[in-house]
Amino acid sequence: MKTLPLFGILAGCGGLWASVTSVRIYDYLRKKNVPVSFLWLRVLIPKYLGQYREITLKETGRAGPLFYHFVISINVALVAAVAALLSAGRFG
Repeated sequence: MKTLPLFGILAGCGGLWASVTSVRIYDYLRKKNVPVSFLWLRVLIPKYLGQYREITLKETGRAGPLFYHFVISINVALVAAVAALLSAGRFG
C-alpha cells in the first residue's frame, strides 16, 4: 500500500506536465497564426500536437521538443495511474 501515494503523485506530476506542455503547444501554434481554440484544447490536443509536429518538421527537419514532452508526460501519467490502481488492488 505504500506505493500507492508514490504512483499517485507520479501520475499527478505527469498530468500536470502534459497540461503545461499542451498550453505551450497552443501558444506556439497561435504565434504561427494557426487557428486554435483554448476552450477546446483538451479535446483537440491530438490535432494540435500533429499540427505542431508538422510545422516543426518543415522548419527544422525534426519534431519539436514539445512533441516529445507531451508524448512522454502523458505516457508517464497513464502508466503511473495504472500502477497506482494495481498496487491498490483495484484490478489485481
